Order: sequence, then structure tokens, then C-alpha cells
Amino acid sequence: MLDLAPELKRWLDEDRAVAVATVVAVGGSAPRGPGASLAVDEEGTVIGSVSGGCVEGAVYDLCVEARRSGHSVLERFGYSDEDAFAVGLTCGGVLDVLVTPLPVDAPLRALVHTALSLAAKGEPVALARVVRGPEPYLGAGLLVHADGSFDGTLGGDAALDRTAAAEAGAALDAGRTGTFEVSEDGSHCPGGLTLLVESSVPPPRMIVFGAIDFAAALVRVGKFLGHHVTVCDARPVFATRARFPEADEIVVDWPHRYLRRTTTDARTVLCVLTHDAKFDVPLLEVALRLPVAFVGAMGSSRTHADRNRRLREAGLTDAELARLRSPIGLYLGGRTPEETAVSIAAEIVASRRGGTGAPLTGSGTPIHRTGIA
Repeated sequence: MLDLAPELKRWLDEDRAVAVATVVAVGGSAPRGPGASLAVDEEGTVIGSVSGGCVEGAVYDLCVEARRSGHSVLERFGYSDEDAFAVGLTCGGVLDVLVTPLPVDAPLRALVHTALSLAAKGEPVALARVVRGPEPYLGAGLLVHADGSFDGTLGGDAALDRTAAAEAGAALDAGRTGTFEVSEDGSHCPGGLTLLVESSVPPPRMIVFGAIDFAAALVRVGKFLGHHVTVCDARPVFATRARFPEADEIVVDWPHRYLRRTTTDARTVLCVLTHDAKFDVPLLEVALRLPVAFVGAMGSSRTHADRNRRLREAGLTDAELARLRSPIGLYLGGRTPEETAVSIAAEIVASRRGGTGAPLTGSGTPIHRTGIA
């Protein structure tokens, strides 16, 4: 439900009684992944989505009923085939949806409100809730902070809370949303309880090196994809706010020097668009040794070969060079800065999601891959 911050937080601030439906598991070609949520308030107002339209009506009814009864419910929606009036997913997937009421006096409500407040401010937080298990546990939750501390209780053994908080903390560190199993005594034996961890973390960074026209287009696409975008160039005449109005940050510095001092993580994307050896080589020496998600560099095949030679002479190993995506982008045949930006973004998405970049037409393969959040 953290994907509904800050709007759901506003509802709770206004003391509205609400019920929230959250996708806890998917199978096949399901339209949305774990953590996607839909909420309904006491007046029937809806925010969010769990399926992109396929089962929203049925989930709405479940929320209304859960708000009336005060009980959580776990519902599975599968494929609807010959029956045109059946409630299900025409895409052939499966969704498990947990519906949780949050009346004004619910103990879980204060925990959810805190989690939503932190998420709305861009602070890292994880919300772990029991989505399968005995009735006393169903819907119970913990709020886990970035430092590993936690609030709330699942209502069982203290060891259960500690184990759940540790698992949720690991998911938060990785910025992932998903489920795990744990026994009621806190051990990792399966078959007891299933918990959904929803992680809310600051947007992943995209650092674009080279203040050129192609960079301006990539900044716009990077923002559209939800990145915090920084443009870095050593030339102050080019690295200006007027040229990059949509960038979150503009840095005038030598790229390799800036990369050494700035913060990156396993979600960071580095796009090197300078295609000039005096910038590229020292920058890539640093970049290819960082544990980041993606390193790509612009340039022709000839530029790439020369760059690789220089990087080998600088001491980079085969394994380090294999991390470089160059020439950057998927082959779309594009020529304009905007078309090039789309091709770069496509490769970034494919790298993150495990896609091939091949056309879906005639592929016969699943559109959505499971287990990648």
C-alpha cells in the first residue's frame, strides 16, 4: 500500500475509514506485481489499481465488505476464459489479493500511517504484513526502518518479530517488494506464515555524463521512468539549468572525480554520453569497478573498440569490461536525440527486468517475468 502514499496518508489524516487491497503474489502474465494496491474509503471513493482494470470491480466489492465486517480476506483471481461474465484476468495470469480494513481505531492503522508518512517524504521504510496464516495473524504488521529498528508486532513470539524485521530489513536494503515464509516461532521453516514486505526507497539514481543534446532527451526519459537524474560535465558553458531544466541536479566537475565522491548503490544507472577518451576512460575505470546496476557508454563500434583497448591498458579485467554496455542502447534504428534516449531507456529496462529486447510478436514467451521486482 506504500505505492498509494501520499494520497492514502491524506485519507488517514482526515480520519476516513478505509480498506486497502494489495497484490501479494502473482503468477503467469499478471498485469501488476506484488505491492500494487487499491483503496476504498467510507464514501466509496477509489484510489490505486491492482490489475489495470480486469478485476477492479470485484476487488472494490471486497474492500466495501471488509470495511463493513472488519475482517481481512485473501482472494485469488485467475484466468477467465469462455465465461464472458466471469471475474478474472483475461491475460491468463493469477493474482492473490489481500484486503485489509483500516477503521479509525484499528491498531494497524497507526503503523500504516507512519509508513505512509515516511514513504511520502522519500525516506526508506518497509512494511511487513502477514498475508497467509492463522486468523489471529492475518493482516498484522511491522514497520521496519533503514537502521533495522522496527515498530509494531505480529502478535506472536518475540522471535517471530525479530526474524520478520530482519527479513524485511534485507528487502529494504535491496529496494525489493516480495514475500517470504517463516514459522510462528520465528524459525525459517516453511508452512507457517507468509509475509509480504513492501519496500519504499528513494528513487534510483541515473547519472548522465556529458551535457549534450542526447543527454537532454535522456534526462526527460529518465525522469519519466522514475529516476533521480543528475547531469555531470566538466564544461560549465554546457552544464546549465537552462539546457537541462528537468534534471534534479547539475554538476560541473570532471566525471571521474565526481563519480568517486558521490553516492551510488545497486540500483544506480550510469550513462556515459561524452564519447571522448579523455573523459570516458578515467570515468569508466571508476564506473566499472562500482557495484551499480548499469554502465553504458555512447559511441560507434570503432569508438568502442578503441575505448576497450585503452581500458585494458589501464588495467581493467575481462570481467570488468564485460559489464560495459557499449554502444549503449538497443538497436531501434533511431537517429534523433529522443529516439536514442528511448533506445537507451529500453536497454536499461531490459537489463533490470531480464528482457531480451526482441519483438513480442510471434515470440510465444510470457510478457511478464515473475520474481523480479
